Amino acid sequence: MNTLTETDYNFPNQTSKYSGKVREVYKIKNDVLVMIATDRLSAFDVVLPRGIPYKGQILNQIACKMLSLTSHIVPNWLKASPDPNVSIGEACNPFKVEMVIRGYLSGHSARIYKSGKRSICGVSMPENMKENDKFPFPIITPTTKAQNGLHDEDVSRDDILKNKIVSERDYIILENYTKNLYEEGSRIANKQGLILVDTKYEFGKNSKGEIVLIDEIHTPDSSRYFYLDTYEKLQNLNLPQKQLSKEFVRQWLISNGFQGLKNQKIPEMSDDYINGVSERYIELFEKITGEKFVKEDLVNIENRINKNVTDYLNL
Repeated sequence: MNTLTETDYNFPNQTSKYSGKVREVYKIKNDVLVMIATDRLSAFDVVLPRGIPYKGQILNQIACKMLSLTSHIVPNWLKASPDPNVSIGEACNPFKVEMVIRGYLSGHSARIYKSGKRSICGVSMPENMKENDKFPFPIITPTTKAQNGLHDEDVSRDDILKNKIVSERDYIILENYTKNLYEEGSRIANKQGLILVDTKYEFGKNSKGEIVLIDEIHTPDSSRYFYLDTYEKLQNLNLPQKQLSKEFVRQWLISNGFQGLKNQKIPEMSDDYINGVSERYIELFEKITGEKFVKEDLVNIENRINKNVTDYLNL
């Protein structure tokens, strides 16, 4: 199936273009961003060689819905979504940290715990926990924002303030927003029979100097979900959790000898595997939103996006 793995547009009044791991961002007149969610798949900060059908549409539509559902808690950058793969909003000056919040000992935190460490980003973790146990209370474990393909790195609150990456006044606001967003995201997930295990938020300042939520939220690329109805049973039996997130891709890569390290070769991704990943993303969309996923026509995705964005910008 056709996938959207890269774009090269020249929109009206376009001033620049930036390509991230998954999204491509076009700046219009220096104050508007056109963010296109591609079908690229990244893991361990590496973009994998094949795109996933419908992934960009899924990420964009979940993010737009979640930004709408949380706008009463935190103002956000989004203004419109004129295409299933596209969000358009206010250009902001991003903070140089990503706010990661964890309610459970899973993924990266579990790997650190298994290594024998009991601290992550300067935050202590209790003794005698097993993988996927719930923390006594959610912990915030920030990361630096990687540049030019480098890995994001854990950073403590103290180091953020000591190195003046973020002012103390702003950081307190980021912490409060992060906690409130996670609480609301957890409520939304529980309503749909899911647990929001961990997630990350990105913030920036708009032209008025206000702190706003930017980028995506509560998508399978930025979050991890467990099924609520099987969580307790699987934990009691010491079995892996059934989850909807990108972690299943990471685990597949690890089992095939790849963790993004130097000289490691990305394993071959068969058509069956690619389609399986696509089905998992569709499953998460339907589970987290409670809506039936409507597949957009994959023929001429590039032309469709160009027309829809151009028409919007010319309004």
